Amino acid sequence: MSQTRSAQPFTSVFNETLNIEASTPAQKRALSYATTIEMLFNQVMSSKMPADRIIGQYFREHKKHGSKDRRVIRESLFGLFRWWGWLSQLQASQQHVILFRQLSACAALEQHTWHDVTQAWDDIAAWEEVSNSQANTTPNAESINDKLTLFIGLTGMTQCKISDLLPQWFWQTCPVTAAEEIAVVEAMSSRPPIWARTQSISTQQALVTLSNAGIEATASEFFADAISLGHKSINLNEVDIYKLGHLEIQDLASQVIGQICQPQADEQWWDACSGAGGKTLQLRSLMLQKNPNSRGSIIASDIRNKPLEELNKRAKRAGFNHISVSAWKSDALPVKANAFDGVLVDAPCSCTGTWRRNPDMRWLDDVSAVSDKPVLQLDILTRSAAAVKSGGQLVYATCSLSPSENEHVVEAFLAQTNEFELIQVTHPFTGESCKMLTIWPQLADSDGMFVAKMRRK
Repeated sequence: MSQTRSAQPFTSVFNETLNIEASTPAQKRALSYATTIEMLFNQVMSSKMPADRIIGQYFREHKKHGSKDRRVIRESLFGLFRWWGWLSQLQASQQHVILFRQLSACAALEQHTWHDVTQAWDDIAAWEEVSNSQANTTPNAESINDKLTLFIGLTGMTQCKISDLLPQWFWQTCPVTAAEEIAVVEAMSSRPPIWARTQSISTQQALVTLSNAGIEATASEFFADAISLGHKSINLNEVDIYKLGHLEIQDLASQVIGQICQPQADEQWWDACSGAGGKTLQLRSLMLQKNPNSRGSIIASDIRNKPLEELNKRAKRAGFNHISVSAWKSDALPVKANAFDGVLVDAPCSCTGTWRRNPDMRWLDDVSAVSDKPVLQLDILTRSAAAVKSGGQLVYATCSLSPSENEHVVEAFLAQTNEFELIQVTHPFTGESCKMLTIWPQLADSDGMFVAKMRRK
């Protein structure tokens, strides 16, 4: 695998940008966008804060931006991170030209449709300096191979490789076979659809309701309650079935976890690391699907209070009873030992499986994002196992693609106890039977996840 530079903040070209002569309104907008995008990129890199949080705060503070402005800024910013493995290698005689070449190449790779802006970026990028430039004959690049050809033709950067789009430490910690490498990068370089689950109504009812609201949605072939809402931005607060709690946003890979848990209608479950409760709600929904009069219950725990407050709001919106929260604030269990039919441990992890949605994280993090986690994960899993009653299930999950956070943690746990045994599970997307399951993003247009299911003997 080739080495790539981590994302470094742009050397500020603000003053140089101000001195660029703009002769049309489109060029003035293009320069303004470039300055804003550069500022946000540098803020993300210097603060190490997630890009979606940085840009959300920016838009809250700058209400002047219309919907097109927000779209140009947001999609260009995330596009820069998505293709940074290539864009970071661009060179030019002047620093400001590098910025505009990065924006121009990013727009070509993303196939952005705001042509007045991208044309201005193209002009300032001075692609005529590149001897084999194909800036005026941009092909309709769909596959990752096509995009690499486009990028090389545009920039002359013949040394770029597909593997550059993910940092070197990813390839070291998340082993991928040579046959799957291109598919993995292709998935990681595209945006997944918005996946959702239906609750308390049928999938067909949801599809009809969404269609009547002008929202295109399709049912998943894998789970009866899963639907895709496509790639367009949706204001959920204006969608009635969302406001009524009949629709929850949850990635398809995340939905695999609840399907593996398969809680029975009257079982007692503990979601030990619940966060804002996406999987808690899924477990309760699955119980109610088995029996609308389900007496089962779920306790959700987290070390943070805010996510638990959000969970309570979501449970109330869904009209779900028998869900309670218990903050985990000390080494002691926040629930009773030997009391639960099932315990779900969705452990803190490097989140490499979510890089499709958060392309900035692949450049903000380094190998320590993976190497720092296994000790904590094993500790949480070991403590949580004490809550499982005899014959009960223990489910371990992460949104990581690294064996050191996944299989190795489960193996270490089983090596230190003889009270638990692995249960064979079926891969929902391939039908394969396996002891431990990794969902790769390319399999069903989703995020990446890992899950292992155990039983107390």
